Amino acid sequence: MTSSGLLPFPLTICGIDELPEHAAAGVSHVVTILDPQWPDPEHFALYPPHRRTIWRFHDIVNPQEGQSHPTMRDVEAILDYGTGLRTEVVEHLLIHCHMGISRSTATAIILMAQHNPGREAEAFAHLKAIRPFSWPNSRMVRMADDQLKRKGALVTAMRLHHHGVARRHPDKMPYLRASERAAEVPPEE
Repeated sequence: MTSSGLLPFPLTICGIDELPEHAAAGVSHVVTILDPQWPDPEHFALYPPHRRTIWRFHDIVNPQEGQSHPTMRDVEAILDYGTGLRTEVVEHLLIHCHMGISRSTATAIILMAQHNPGREAEAFAHLKAIRPFSWPNSRMVRMADDQLKRKGALVTAMRLHHHGVARRHPDKMPYLRASERAAEVPPEE
């Protein structure tokens, strides 16, 4: 958990298995992003009262039969959520998906970049500080770049982030190279 100046409240990103670790962290708002048929995590019974938003779509970047990919409507919902947070008292925002690597980190980047044009690289630096192994969903980031009229700045910052993650975590790159994310993984050095 840490605050950045990009958001006026602390932000935590995690996966489902990490949720119990944050139950006593003063979380006032939660964003849950899960696959459409995944059961709701029971861990929130441990949390004090909080405001929770749930979105359901698969963590894919290319349309696949039988899968619900993130859409522009999903990104617009994230941006609407970010606008709404500016009018609320937010003590601490927690964003989670299954593993806290892709959908949750893309959502965090979108929220950090939303009201901070020109600070895209700073948003990714903050992401690195709070979630060292992260691989934001590039489909979501590209749609946000278009929606926020960043002219590629958010996508460029994401690519630089991917390169840094690949250098720091080469052991995790074979998994990504074997997935639909292969085109996002920089060549081995």
